[in-house]
Amino acid sequence: MTQKVIVVGAGPVGSLAALYAAVRGFEVEVYELRADLRDPSTKPLNFSNSINLALSERGIHSLRQSGLPDLADAVLAETFPMHGRMIHVRKNGEYVRQPQKYDARGRSLLAMDRTGLNSTLLDYLEAMPNVKLVFNHKLVGVDFQKKVSWFEHRTKSIEEQGDEFEISFDFMIGADGAHSAVRYHLMKFVPMSFQQEYIDKLWCQFHVPPAPNGDFRIPPNYLHIWPQDESMFIALPNIDKTFTSTLFLTRSGFEQLDASGKVVEYFDQRFPGVVPDLITEDDLRKQYTANQHLPLISIKCTPYHYGDSGVILGDAAHAMVPFYGQGMNAGLEDVRVLFEFLDKYPTDRSKALDEYTMERTPDAQTINDLALGNYREMASDVKKPLYLLRKWIEEQLYLYIPSAGWATQYSRVTFSNMRYSEVQQAAHKQAKILNGVVGITLASAIGTAFWFARSGGVQQAKMGIFRSICVIAQKMQRLLES
Repeated sequence: MTQKVIVVGAGPVGSLAALYAAVRGFEVEVYELRADLRDPSTKPLNFSNSINLALSERGIHSLRQSGLPDLADAVLAETFPMHGRMIHVRKNGEYVRQPQKYDARGRSLLAMDRTGLNSTLLDYLEAMPNVKLVFNHKLVGVDFQKKVSWFEHRTKSIEEQGDEFEISFDFMIGADGAHSAVRYHLMKFVPMSFQQEYIDKLWCQFHVPPAPNGDFRIPPNYLHIWPQDESMFIALPNIDKTFTSTLFLTRSGFEQLDASGKVVEYFDQRFPGVVPDLITEDDLRKQYTANQHLPLISIKCTPYHYGDSGVILGDAAHAMVPFYGQGMNAGLEDVRVLFEFLDKYPTDRSKALDEYTMERTPDAQTINDLALGNYREMASDVKKPLYLLRKWIEEQLYLYIPSAGWATQYSRVTFSNMRYSEVQQAAHKQAKILNGVVGITLASAIGTAFWFARSGGVQQAKMGIFRSICVIAQKMQRLLES
């Protein structure tokens, strides 16, 4: 008999989970609180707003492993490549742009609109005969022991409730976001450790239109960052020649701006080149007032499942702040990893879910922590010479001495499928070696560089540093292998 899988949440993670289940022949029903986002008349709920997405290897790999050979290509057709960061700062009173590549080997992140990704996945689901999509329905109760759930039909508005009805299931997948109803009901059946934090940053989104000639207003193949320590403005490109931009600022900072009304003056002081080159003064004021100033939440919990009947994925299990660009990628990876365990134990779903929770918990909590910590890198470190020097050294070792197994933490997180927990372990080991060995030999390297600088110029000075670093690379390799 065909088993019934209920997926709660029709966002990108829930939609991909439903596709994985449908490809395996399950009877799949997807229930979503919101209206169908593909309907032009649908107005997004406040909590459905999302910062533009950055699709990386983990998300792409999960799409490719769905069992639908053309799914990944359909999604990738709606993306725009970002080769690196473009840092916007003032130096000596002058506005300058400084590009910083993401990857020494030229790999790129892919910017995309969340709604576009979601719509593509929903289109694929709708075309599958064993999938039922149900919108405007709220989960109001679950008995994970009896495998019975209760839903309400929301008829006209989110406040108006309809009749409650009962649905049985064999397996429930909760992908219903940070404020997950599935997680809430799961907690009644399993002693779940749960930690929630609202960080001291709010975000407000802005729209940057195309230039008058129809082209991009600034170079498109970058994640643009205006770093200002306690605040930050970013802009991600879209295929329609617009940018989706976001202001991150402390709660007190927003309160001060709200009280003073000096939004244009604040941008003039902090974010050079934004007003009026990207957004006019009037439009900036209007968007700042009209667009909500929304909180950023970080959630950790474990376990993610109960018995063989239910599991939570994505933000329902590990909502994270957006500063590593991994929230959606980690959620899509959840789906791939979950179904790898389900395929491994096709007759023992309890064991599959046990192993899923055991493996995924440390990985999810690691990327959650890395995301919290990466704000400092984006808003502050990217301006500092020491950060740039360290990044350059790591990239040179990665390029020219691959036998040492060296790579930046960012490249491992973004351009590989290495477990997040293993990425962090490798990064800590490399940092210890780099701080120790390079620190001891730094004086020699600098002396060599000065000698080359006097005799041959800046490029020779750089190569002088690199030759000195290469001398200690063998020591690094031995330490890495030990």
